[in-house]
Amino acid sequence: MIILYRIIINFILIISPIIIILRLIKKKEDLVRFKEKFCFFSEKNIKGKLIWFHGASVGELQSIVPLLEKLEKNNKIKKILVTSNTLSSSKIFHKTKLKKVVHQFFPIDTNFHSKKFLNYWKPSSTFFIDSEIWPNMFLNIKKKNIPIVLLNGRITKKSFSRWKILSKFSNKIFKSLDLCLCSDKKSKIYLKQLGAQNIKFIGNLKYSQSENKKIKIDKNIEKFLNSKKIWCASSTHKTEEIFCGLVHKELKKKYHNLLTVIIPRHIERTISIKEQLNELNLKIHTFSSKKKIEDNTDILIIDAYGKTKTFYKFCKNVFLGGSIINHGGQNPLEATRYGCNVLHGPNIVNFTEIYNFLKKNNMSQKVKNRGEMTYYLNKFFLKKSNSKKIQKKLNSIGKRILQNTYEEINQIL
Repeated sequence: MIILYRIIINFILIISPIIIILRLIKKKEDLVRFKEKFCFFSEKNIKGKLIWFHGASVGELQSIVPLLEKLEKNNKIKKILVTSNTLSSSKIFHKTKLKKVVHQFFPIDTNFHSKKFLNYWKPSSTFFIDSEIWPNMFLNIKKKNIPIVLLNGRITKKSFSRWKILSKFSNKIFKSLDLCLCSDKKSKIYLKQLGAQNIKFIGNLKYSQSENKKIKIDKNIEKFLNSKKIWCASSTHKTEEIFCGLVHKELKKKYHNLLTVIIPRHIERTISIKEQLNELNLKIHTFSSKKKIEDNTDILIIDAYGKTKTFYKFCKNVFLGGSIINHGGQNPLEATRYGCNVLHGPNIVNFTEIYNFLKKNNMSQKVKNRGEMTYYLNKFFLKKSNSKKIQKKLNSIGKRILQNTYEEINQIL
């Protein structure tokens, strides 16, 4: 099976120039740094102990920032390499300002590139976040006797079914894992059935948060936000902005000073989002615009990375996207840590256990349509934000999970 996988991945390598060009046109790749995916590295390695973390995109990398802050204090570690696949994750990670950490893009998983990557960086330990399973890379890491840890591991029912079809192949790949710290109990069951052996359930690392959180905002924008009745639609996907625009129109019949803040999951969609909302006769302002925000603005689109926390501070009522469409939802924990009332659609399979926890503590509400969204926003506008008691509870859970994860990793290090 590994031979077939290598044939397929080598074919992808052959057509990769076309894929890269298309992604560059869509502004999904860095004009210079995309070469890192072909092992033309833009950073130099140094002598000394290097550990490597890999996560697919924004959510995965944000989940390990608190862990990296702790690991930076370890004098034995000289450098921490972090890789990801997406441009958005690299931009957000650049703002963390971690001194020992360097970011590169993950290479194409050919046998040749995975070997070249390992020979250049020479990691002493490797950590793959969430559901990042790369056969060539894993097999070549094991040949070098380097530990592999699945960190905050998550296997969905869908991905489990796919791996199970190739049972002998998946067994070989998952057996190469030295430690699996899974994020939920279902993943623990799936990982065991797929062949993983040293599996532990500590809890979802996304409960933890960075100790270096600083929120800065322009005073004029702050003054404008404080003068408005606000709600926020965060991590929205295609069609969900129209959904939110129609909810805004309904709410504006009652609240004339209403402002809806939309934070798209992919900011390169901003132009198309603006065009769609203009068709609803809504007054739009983009965050990156240098123009002054007019008082009659209906929708503020946040077309910049790393601004989510800022607006959670002001928008105490938040709808989490990727949940009206069949995407599986987005992580709601950041919003609840800022005391926000959370709304979400019915499709939240990616974060089932987290949403169950929030529902149990009366911190989230499911909506199925625009009518329900309008109803609950009306209700939430009259309600105070979540109590400090709930926020303290989240903080306590996060600290415990972070410390336990750190202790497990230290044994590998």
